[in-house]
Amino acid sequence: MSESPRQSARPSPRVTAKDVARASGVSQTTVSFVLNGAAGHVSQETRERVREAARTLDYVPNGSAQALRKGASRIVLLNVEGVPTGSGLGSYIRGLDAELASHQHVLLVLHGHLSSQALSDVAQAVSARAVIDLGDAGHADALATGLGASLTAFSAQADVPVQYLVERGHRHIATVLPDTAELQTLAGLRERLMWQAAHTAGLADCPTLVLPGDPEAAGQRLRTFRAEHPDVTALAAYNDDLALVTLAAMRHLGLRAPQDLAVIGFDDTPHGALFSPALTTVRLDAESLGRIAARHALGLPTAGLAPEPARVIVRQSG
Repeated sequence: MSESPRQSARPSPRVTAKDVARASGVSQTTVSFVLNGAAGHVSQETRERVREAARTLDYVPNGSAQALRKGASRIVLLNVEGVPTGSGLGSYIRGLDAELASHQHVLLVLHGHLSSQALSDVAQAVSARAVIDLGDAGHADALATGLGASLTAFSAQADVPVQYLVERGHRHIATVLPDTAELQTLAGLRERLMWQAAHTAGLADCPTLVLPGDPEAAGQRLRTFRAEHPDVTALAAYNDDLALVTLAAMRHLGLRAPQDLAVIGFDDTPHGALFSPALTTVRLDAESLGRIAARHALGLPTAGLAPEPARVIVRQSG
């Protein structure tokens, strides 16, 4: 005896936050923030895209997802996966922690490889007041802009190394980025901003050199790059660590800085001054960015917390 249509019918699969994330091109964490009213660090465009995807898919949040952002604790989570440890990150965390403490909140820093779902589970378990996920593409712009300032503000800081090199007569500047997968989100943002800065400065182009961490392998990559871009006279690295790899790669090739290639880093880590030649770099007021992030996380005004402009620390390499 055949089944009736009613007996054989199967319910449609339930739409999940993962489906909304896939449709809107963001992480599940970002979806949770947007749909639970805690997305102050997420751009308006991203929020609208997530909400539209949820409407289109007829997504209904479940009870546990709603509870994610309704906790009453004074804990703020910071996920730093994929962010290079250095002076900038350390200062950012110090500023974030100090500002939260002044408002009777506690900072909990998470390291390691956490999935979006795992991060959401942790936030729910501690009833987190807010989550700042620096490992999420949705937060990359937020980190760079101080969580709420316009992209133009950070673009002005990204302009600093380009303007410095242009003032020294360089018209062909390349950006040096890492080949580490964990850093691709922030590295991609830096690449876009450097390209914008080069364009604003009237430069014809700003090619990208991707270097591995091993100096010998980096030297081989640099040799190929110079053959393809013989006009490049200066390299603006993603951070100080990569700038030092660049200088080591140049040494393997018998190149001198700044005579053959000028090199400038970003972040002003202490060991840059110990290298020979000492590394020219860019110093950021990351502590103020951390304080601003704390204010945004707590929904407080940020008046009076504008970071100092980035500035070049001139040494020997550039």
